[in-house]
Amino acid sequence: MAQGREVDDSSYPAVASTASLSVRWVQGFPKQDVHFVNDSTICYPSGNFIIFINIATKKKTVLQCMNGIVGVVATNVPYEVVAFSDRKLKPLIYIYSFPGLTKRTKLKGNVLLDYTLLAFSYCGSYLASYSSLPEFELALWDWESSVILCKKSQPGVDVSQMSFNPMNWRQLCLSSPSSVTVWTIERSNQQHYLKAKSAKLPMEDGSFFDEKDLIFPNSLPRDLIYGPVLPLSAIARLVGEEAETFRPKDDLYPSLHPTMHCWTPTSDLYVGCEEGHLLVISGETLKVTVLDKTEDTPSMEGRHLISPITLAYQKGGVLASGIDGFVYSFIIKDSTYRIEDFLQVEDPVECLTFSPSYKMLLIQTDKGSVYIYTFGEEPTLDKVLEACDGQFQAIDLITPGNEYCITLTYSGEACVWCLEDGAFVSRINLNTPTTVLACSPSSLSVAVGTVAGSVHFFDIRDAKSPQEVHKAFLSESSVQLLVYDQRGMYLLAGTPEGYVFVINAKPSSSFEVLGFVEVQKGILQISTVSLLETDIVEVMVLSSLPETGRSRMEIFTLPVILPQVSATFADERGRLRNEFIHKFLYEVEHSLSSAVLNFQSNRVYGFCNEMPYLCAYLLPAKEHNGVCVLQPYHKVQSKQYGPGVLSLSAHGLWLITKAKCGTVCIRDVHTLETFVRCRSHSHQGHGIQSVSISVDGQNILVNGKGDGTLVCLKWRKFGGSLASDILEYSQQLLTSLSNTMEEENDSLRTKRSNFSGSEPEHTINENMRLSVDSSQEELVQANNMKEIPWIQQKSQEAIKKEVKLFSNKRKEIKREIRALAKTVLNMMAENETVDNIAKLEQREFGLDLEDLERLQSESEEEVAKIRKDVEMHNLAKAYLTAIIKEECWNSMAVKGRSLKGFHIPYVVENFPLKERPDEELREVNRVVQQKKIETECLKLRKEIIEVQSAITLVKKRHEEEEEEEEEDVAVRDTNLPNYLLGSLSTDFGVPTSLLSSQLELHSREEKINQIILLKITAQKHLKPWQKAKTELITSQKKDQWLQLQASETRRRALMDMMGGVLEVKKEDILRMVIPRPAFTAKPDALWTEEEKRQFRDYEKKVKELNEERDKYRKSLEAELKKLQNSIQESTQNFDEHLKRLFERRVKAEMVVNQEELKINNLLFSLLLDEEISSRETFLNNYLVRKQEERSQTSEAVRKSKEDLDMYKEHYDNLLAEDKVLDRSFKKEFSEVPSHQVDVLYRLFKRRPRIHKQKPHADMTSMVPFGERPASGKLNADAFAQLMKAMDDLDNINNMPEGLTPLVWNHFCTIRRVKVENEQKVKQKAAGLMEVVAFHRRRGDEDEKVQQDIERVSRELILLQEEKVKFQLNLTIQVLLKQGQVEVENFQLLLDYSDAILINRNIIEDLNSVIRAQGQKKVTSMMETKDIHKGIFQIEWEHKKMEMEMEDLNQKAWDIQMLFFSRERQKFLNEPNYETLIAVQIGIMEQTIAVLDKTHKKNVENCKKLLKKLEKVSNQKDVANYTLSCNLREELVAVSERKDICNAIGSILTCEKIAKERYENMMQQQKLRNTSKEQAKQISILEAEVERLKMKTFPALVPL
Repeated sequence: MAQGREVDDSSYPAVASTASLSVRWVQGFPKQDVHFVNDSTICYPSGNFIIFINIATKKKTVLQCMNGIVGVVATNVPYEVVAFSDRKLKPLIYIYSFPGLTKRTKLKGNVLLDYTLLAFSYCGSYLASYSSLPEFELALWDWESSVILCKKSQPGVDVSQMSFNPMNWRQLCLSSPSSVTVWTIERSNQQHYLKAKSAKLPMEDGSFFDEKDLIFPNSLPRDLIYGPVLPLSAIARLVGEEAETFRPKDDLYPSLHPTMHCWTPTSDLYVGCEEGHLLVISGETLKVTVLDKTEDTPSMEGRHLISPITLAYQKGGVLASGIDGFVYSFIIKDSTYRIEDFLQVEDPVECLTFSPSYKMLLIQTDKGSVYIYTFGEEPTLDKVLEACDGQFQAIDLITPGNEYCITLTYSGEACVWCLEDGAFVSRINLNTPTTVLACSPSSLSVAVGTVAGSVHFFDIRDAKSPQEVHKAFLSESSVQLLVYDQRGMYLLAGTPEGYVFVINAKPSSSFEVLGFVEVQKGILQISTVSLLETDIVEVMVLSSLPETGRSRMEIFTLPVILPQVSATFADERGRLRNEFIHKFLYEVEHSLSSAVLNFQSNRVYGFCNEMPYLCAYLLPAKEHNGVCVLQPYHKVQSKQYGPGVLSLSAHGLWLITKAKCGTVCIRDVHTLETFVRCRSHSHQGHGIQSVSISVDGQNILVNGKGDGTLVCLKWRKFGGSLASDILEYSQQLLTSLSNTMEEENDSLRTKRSNFSGSEPEHTINENMRLSVDSSQEELVQANNMKEIPWIQQKSQEAIKKEVKLFSNKRKEIKREIRALAKTVLNMMAENETVDNIAKLEQREFGLDLEDLERLQSESEEEVAKIRKDVEMHNLAKAYLTAIIKEECWNSMAVKGRSLKGFHIPYVVENFPLKERPDEELREVNRVVQQKKIETECLKLRKEIIEVQSAITLVKKRHEEEEEEEEEDVAVRDTNLPNYLLGSLSTDFGVPTSLLSSQLELHSREEKINQIILLKITAQKHLKPWQKAKTELITSQKKDQWLQLQASETRRRALMDMMGGVLEVKKEDILRMVIPRPAFTAKPDALWTEEEKRQFRDYEKKVKELNEERDKYRKSLEAELKKLQNSIQESTQNFDEHLKRLFERRVKAEMVVNQEELKINNLLFSLLLDEEISSRETFLNNYLVRKQEERSQTSEAVRKSKEDLDMYKEHYDNLLAEDKVLDRSFKKEFSEVPSHQVDVLYRLFKRRPRIHKQKPHADMTSMVPFGERPASGKLNADAFAQLMKAMDDLDNINNMPEGLTPLVWNHFCTIRRVKVENEQKVKQKAAGLMEVVAFHRRRGDEDEKVQQDIERVSRELILLQEEKVKFQLNLTIQVLLKQGQVEVENFQLLLDYSDAILINRNIIEDLNSVIRAQGQKKVTSMMETKDIHKGIFQIEWEHKKMEMEMEDLNQKAWDIQMLFFSRERQKFLNEPNYETLIAVQIGIMEQTIAVLDKTHKKNVENCKKLLKKLEKVSNQKDVANYTLSCNLREELVAVSERKDICNAIGSILTCEKIAKERYENMMQQQKLRNTSKEQAKQISILEAEVERLKMKTFPALVPL
């Protein structure tokens, strides 16, 4: 195998070093707004180009962006320049002049990705730019000096439109779908600043929202109980800048969404919204007014203008466009407007633009068409540019490729263009989705492939009127590729399913489908070789093998005589036989994006998909079987990146490559070196989609993939052998095809006249299906007809032939099937008569064993799937159960328990508690120790302050020791009463000595410690006698347990020795049965006297036994009643204890709720304290920001003051110089007589009159903005005009009489200096006004910031006062004894000004009377209840008897209706039941014998088949032996070649080593990248595991 070598394509062949490609014309349609360059020229970007169109002549001029696709475009009409940006990394802005298209300047900023908007000012050399992510930067440029004057960033704000105020260049409006912002440009001397102010838009319904001050709200309610009410930002704990604009979700309202804006001559803004509203925004105050629409006129009925897509201002209103293709005129008057129809176009209007003179209106549709509406006495609508219906899907040159080309869009629109200038010629629309297009070399016809699977053929003999002449419906899959061979004999159509259809390309054959070749799915390219001197067509099909990462190439040949012998070459289904077309398979070990076959059919050129390499492969000369793996023998590294596509020129010596980078390269087919390249598109537009080159190579068409641009390239310096080879071959090819073209064009003329009235060739029933039943098989036809594809028709025709050929066999098979079906039906009928045990199931009669096995396997799989789903469901439930159990039971230190009463509905539950974490316990211990230390310190302080005597101190110490000893047994802490503690916790023995008084909780730390102490678990307190009782009970239980263990040992021994019975008990005797005498079986007459006496004794013993049993039963009943009474008494005692426990449980819950209420109050106070702290922090931060802003504004005021002083000083100096020139005039002419000096002084004061050009009357009436402010250019022009007029005044003819020319020249010089100085003074005065205004605005800003600082300081002082009041005004919980004053709930008020105090005894006496009367009432109710209870009991017994009666009736009915099956009846009624069973057994044996015979017959047939297969196997063994012999010879030849290669391998050793080192380096780099990616994945997985851990086992957050 030849060793591949890598070659770089940086050097070009010397023969073609002077050849190059240039752009002839560009065809594209606008995707952005179209702009006026001047009053007669428009421009728009398309791909890498900007297209200029002369409105009058429709002539196009092209400007190419050399750095890729054009970004945004803007034009400046006064200067006649166009600005555009590229879309590379760190883009630039280019400014070109028109019509020369020379570059004026290049602007370079700090933008990283892209510019989204550009706008020129209407006067002056100002350009505004706006960038997108990540800067979102607005910049103001002086484009003449290429500098940024100022810039401002607003992160995250996307702007949709940007425009300067036509009347004031210092105002700039930026609108987005959510806001309208007016930026003011302030200038001070040479410094520029941007200031923004946003308009407050109304809500979606047009109403305005009353916004409140979020920083200093004045309307907050004041709560006298729960403390101060703070703003929502403080409640949300916001302390930064976000608190200034924070609004809760419920307080947000949807505002209008602006879509377009335009300026007015009064510097106001008209804004259109999505909701259909029209707004007016004042340019000075930014006040928003919603205009009201008057009633619609009758012409507006049936049409609804939802939202203006674009606006254009005109006098008296605006022009607006909607989505309905109408242009409307909004007549605005005051605060209302009226809508009138202005113009209707075919498509929705996307942009409206007036020309500079306002004589024309440019209308741009959403498809890209451009119309010009000219105003005048007779308005006209002219279509300047008609767009195609979508982007170009495919292109091709119409044979011979030097006059016309054709394009195709996805919607099915085919357009013919002139190659000379790209002018539109004609169009035809299929109105169906299309995919590909190809022009025939042998006739003036075009083939178009569709998504539906059809190929349409067009007659383009007359390029101005193309017409469809034929349609071939190939398959239901889309036509992916269409390729003609070089001589136009065959058309190859490829589909995604791997079918390559071969169609006769000649119209005389009616474009007959000759057959198809089945190849690998995923066809990438079809390449053909059809030379003039051969009688075959070589076809190569490239397919991808994604599962192996390889590419497959399948090569086959089509003979020229194929149309005459197509029936022989193809089978009945239309598939071309491989043995006739000589099909061979090749594979390469890497993926290719494109491959072509050279004209010698011995090489394949491929473009690698993953690496930028071009590879050449040698095809083996010998034929082979199976797949042959090709290795590259020549590799060239390409500078083109991305997937590329290869194609060959007509003479096969040029290899054209195009790739995603947008560059077209033409290479020498032998060396693969590039001799010419041209970048017509860019990777931002997804590169090039297709390239088409003419037969003579003079014309090259390049179509962009994503930019919708078609570029026609032409040669420069094209000559020598480079041109002679292809021109000579094209002449030969056209000469050989000339006769064929004439004949086929005549056939096209005939088909063109016949196609319009013809019907589709192949139609067949839609629901043609094969119906098989027990008796027959037939074709069932439906009524609705549908065209079917050619491949399906061929398949159905083959099926019909097979059916007709095997009709007799089919009849025989049907007859056997009927007999077999009859047998099976008889067996099924017989099966119904047998017993259930012998009965077979229905599915067991199925004769299709494979189907049975399949059904069983499917059922088993379904069962396994269901079982697995159930297991997973159970596992999930078990997991959830485990989590719940762990959370609610296992984690509980105190498990939940409950006691239920026997006779009362009381349930007493304990308090389940979780085990406290160590951190919480440490916190509790810390607080307890701290409180103990504080208590001891407080006691010592009291002792020191009181300075008691030593005796008193000793006594107190003894008392303290006694108190410490008795502290454990104290039940109630007397330091704090219950009404101050706020709960009854002391009743339960809870220690409260460490708790602080509610009146002392002022600081945050004290409140937190109080909350922690309130959560301490109360230990159960036991008195000494209770402890002694507990110890006694414990010892008794231990003794009982020991006795129980001893009795258990005794019981086991008794069971082992005596069966568990130590003595015979009475109940055992009573259970015994007296045996009946044996003679009682005989009749009484046969008894003897002795037997009669024995029988009397037997009856006596039975009677005595029964009497004993009755006595014992009565004693047991008495004992049972006694035990029941005892149990009843015990349960009642238990219920009493439970009742008392329940009452205590209620009190405990009361205490817990009281403590929780205290904790909640403390938490609320802490929460409010945090909110106050957050508000205070925010105000401090806000104050710091304002102070920083104040420092900035103060610095700005200081700087502006310095600039003002300096500028004023310069102005004063200049003014003084001007006055000095005036005063020193007479001194300059002291030698001149005084009367002449006076004359000269009058001339010195005289200034020339400059005649301003008055605008035309029609211009004044049409242009709404009138005269605009002067710009720098206009001032310079005016000064130049003044100097020109001064030249006229300085003429010698104006010299006074008697004055010498020398004096006159000196006078003219002084006067010119004076005039120039006056102009400087005027300019300086205008600049001084700007500086003064700038200084005044800075002073206003500084004063406003100072006011904000003072306001914040006042707010901060008030907040601190509120904080102090809140810390002093505590909320405490006080216990009040019930029963003091009784007031109904609805009268419970906090104001007790009208309340009175009543003696408690009066209330208690009244309550005792009420209780006595209530007791009587209760007694009466109890008696009534007993009576009702007896009635209910009698009714219940009655219902019970009725139910028993119904039950007995139902049992009797069930006995009558007892089921008795037929089998049981037959067994009982049939006398010869066994004979019947024997007959059935015989029948089954006969059936088994028949089945056995059939089985043996099948076995014999299988044996015969096995013998035949053995013979075939022997033949294959012989063939394999022959192949192995050939293989041995081939191996010898291969080894010889290896020896030869090894002998000459030293030459390539260095290259091998370099290649191996390169491969090792690439492998190491790949391993490093893999390790980095795996490390990232591991870190992500670890984070995910940690997150899932925290989600599954969340930590307990300490309070």
